[in-house]
Amino acid sequence: MRAMLSETPGGPESLKLVEMPSKPLGKGQVRVATRAAGVNFPDTLIIQDKYQFKPQRPFAPGHEIAGDITEVGEGVSGYKVGDRVIGMIGHGGYASEAVVDEIQLLPMPKNMSYEDGAAFTMTYGTSYYALKQRSSYKPGETLLVTGASGGVGLTAVELGALMGLKVIAAVGSDEKMEVCRKYGATMFVNYAKEKMRDKVKELTGGAGADIIYDAVGGDAFDESIRCIAWYGRLLVVGFAAGRIPSLPANLALLKSCDVRGVFYGAWRGREPAEARKNFDEMLAWYGEGKLKPHISMRFPLEKAADAMNALLSRKATGKVIIEVA
Repeated sequence: MRAMLSETPGGPESLKLVEMPSKPLGKGQVRVATRAAGVNFPDTLIIQDKYQFKPQRPFAPGHEIAGDITEVGEGVSGYKVGDRVIGMIGHGGYASEAVVDEIQLLPMPKNMSYEDGAAFTMTYGTSYYALKQRSSYKPGETLLVTGASGGVGLTAVELGALMGLKVIAAVGSDEKMEVCRKYGATMFVNYAKEKMRDKVKELTGGAGADIIYDAVGGDAFDESIRCIAWYGRLLVVGFAAGRIPSLPANLALLKSCDVRGVFYGAWRGREPAEARKNFDEMLAWYGEGKLKPHISMRFPLEKAADAMNALLSRKATGKVIIEVA
């Protein structure tokens, strides 16, 4: 098998393409011939030892894959050789094959491409958990999404609109506004040109946003807590800006608002049945044409470093995909 391995902590350029033996199958596992892998911000952290989980080296990054089952281990009952599947694997996706626990698999809808399958689990899983389980949303409320044209941001826009929320997309360019418009946003902030807190208050008649989905952190978080509505909920999803912000407690007091953490990976491990129910609902929506991943860039396996850098530079909108086979 071929794999882009992280042998020492470092940035995308530290990855090395190697040929290596296939891993043996354990009980309850399957072997998947990877056709496509999703690129996510946590992939850039895990190779620097900056993520919550630190795999033993050498390892290939890559949280999500789509492909075909080529071998089934002892005790596997729900899948067979030839099945098209999505794998939620934590790491190991930047490789031509992966060994996956049965519990980490999802069946792909018949009308789903491998690229869409590889673009689905991390971003949609995170955003649906944030909005469904963590936001206490009510249809008709206003949802502000920071970094709205990015991987998780655009799925929050799309799901929020589908769930009956009025979506404000905060982005850094007019071009990114148009991407968000296609996915259901009806109001916009270009924070390259205008102050987010002022624009959000203008758009909401001074009330502020009921729900704020923040995967950016840094200055975006600072602005968010200042344009949140009374009884609002600020969802802490990530820190793509690099700076982990601090919260002045008096601002939470003044708005009687909540700041809620969204640690999707840990929740999925603690509540696998609920996580699977979320995916069953979203995959049904995909099958009905109500959800569609936006894939803006594609790279071959040997260009995985370029794929990561495209994500880090914010040149991409929606998802970046590695085409493996």
